[in-house]
Amino acid sequence: MVYIEEAHPTDGWQMPSNIKDNILVASAKTLGDRDEAAHVCIVKLGIKIPAIVDDMQDSTERAYTGWPDRLYVISTDGRVAYKSKAGPFGFHPEEMAKSLQSVVSPSSK
Repeated sequence: MVYIEEAHPTDGWQMPSNIKDNILVASAKTLGDRDEAAHVCIVKLGIKIPAIVDDMQDSTERAYTGWPDRLYVISTDGRVAYKSKAGPFGFHPEEMAKSLQSVVSPSSK
């Protein structure tokens, strides 16, 4: 998981559902701010997979068009084996699972 810029910050495009659910995160001004927001997200959502934080130039988001959210499978040679459409409506877990299976067990293609 890569935590990128906050999609619905309190000082930007704040969603009524975020206010209702008390998810109130301002736009990060420093990498420390972004790191703290990512940490809170990971803890509150109970995320168990490894997570990293995008830099303040949004290099990962720009390279992978991660906003608002995307699912990727990266092959063992570092190439993109699968890229979902924008989520959550563009997520198709069965397509991703097939791609992931072909990366994990290439002989099953």
